[in-house]
Amino acid sequence: MNDHNRQQGQKTMTDHATGTREQWLAARLELLEAEKELTRRSDELARRRQELPWVRIDKEYRFETDEGSASLADLFRGRSQLLVYHFMFGPDYTAGCPTCSAIADGFDGFAVHLANHDVTLSAVSRAPLAKLQAYKRRMGWTFPWASSFGSDFNSDFNVSFTEEQQREGGIEYNYRREPAWQVREDEAMATRMTGNPVADNAAMTGTDMATYTRERPGMSAFALEDGVVYHAYSAYARGLDGLWGMYQWLDRAPRGATRRASGGAATTSTHKG
Repeated sequence: MNDHNRQQGQKTMTDHATGTREQWLAARLELLEAEKELTRRSDELARRRQELPWVRIDKEYRFETDEGSASLADLFRGRSQLLVYHFMFGPDYTAGCPTCSAIADGFDGFAVHLANHDVTLSAVSRAPLAKLQAYKRRMGWTFPWASSFGSDFNSDFNVSFTEEQQREGGIEYNYRREPAWQVREDEAMATRMTGNPVADNAAMTGTDMATYTRERPGMSAFALEDGVVYHAYSAYARGLDGLWGMYQWLDRAPRGATRRASGGAATTSTHKG
């Protein structure tokens, strides 16, 4: 160790495996084959998603939007496909879910590109429209965001639940029934964040953990054909990982998703504005 490193208390060697350029290339080529296989499997899964049977929606859902009261068909905005991000922002929240905010930071920029492919991307939350509009301005977002306050939309698509469901074990989320709620590890809120993200996120939304977890994240896909809306697909929990663009980059960083030196959770918070 030279005098400078000794004075700075720095290590001169890494604990991570090291090797020659030739060894690195051999390992990289082996990994490349696995990556190609994953890509092929992802393509096959995309095909299977699009082959799922569509379910006709006859229920008349109503939403509040920047343009006024709207039906589910109106949310398509003249296009034939609609992707809804079920953004966790309940009526009792004072701010949007930080994890959902990190995801929204990513998709805000490419919503316009989806529109060029006949796809509208819209967020939907149960909070009143005025709360959503204020938070949207604070975060600098431009994607459409509708309020489902007062409708059954969120409960019908299994992303909002009542205190009674939570207390009595009546929550069905991510295609399985949960036990009665108690302060526990958040396996149902499956996340890649470290630490205790549920408690951290609840605090940042101005709620307690019970209130916070009565809302859940998800996405749903819909098709509009001959004036009829069909439900095509929904995903929840870790099924949303592929939509969280930040992690696609973090997965390629040398150390992956680590906690910040300050100890905060590795996520975007409600920091803007």
